[in-house]
Amino acid sequence: MSIIEIKQNADLKMQQSIDAFKNSLTKIRTGRASPGLLDTVHVDYYGSMLPISQVANVSMLDSRTIGVTPWEKGMGAKIEKAIRDSDLGLNPASQGELIRVPMPAMSEERRKELTKVVRAEGEHAKVAIRNLRRDANEQLKKLVKDKLASEDDERRSIDEVQKSTDRFITDVDKLVVGKVQDLMSV
Repeated sequence: MSIIEIKQNADLKMQQSIDAFKNSLTKIRTGRASPGLLDTVHVDYYGSMLPISQVANVSMLDSRTIGVTPWEKGMGAKIEKAIRDSDLGLNPASQGELIRVPMPAMSEERRKELTKVVRAEGEHAKVAIRNLRRDANEQLKKLVKDKLASEDDERRSIDEVQKSTDRFITDVDKLVVGKVQDLMSV
């Protein structure tokens, strides 16, 4: 593996860590509704478990209500049960073919708990990014040891990997701050 490949690989994996962190942030519920909130809920569809988005149309009815419209008539009750049984704390209500999923208001205490969860998730993402930096640095040192790269190239590359790491950690910090502001706004 060359120096360029090591740096590209580290950048790619760090970006994947950011994407995974963003995905985990979407699961943390703010007071507002979001169709992505139901992405983790799976429904029994003829023996196989599928995400709701694959058996129904998920849309926003208003800022605090998600609408779910099943594509098949018999799926309404199953979707409603899956949402109710999920760990999201939602209580769906059927109106004909449409399932309304109102977002309950959150207490101040619950908001503070969720900010702690967001910060913890942010720390996990930072640790993952730092581990990737360590792995890349070890690979660079191995290249020098195997005499496939010079020590100057190694130092330069380690500096570049550090700059990349700093950039991704700054991105994590910005995401955490944004999510905490979302949570604390009433």
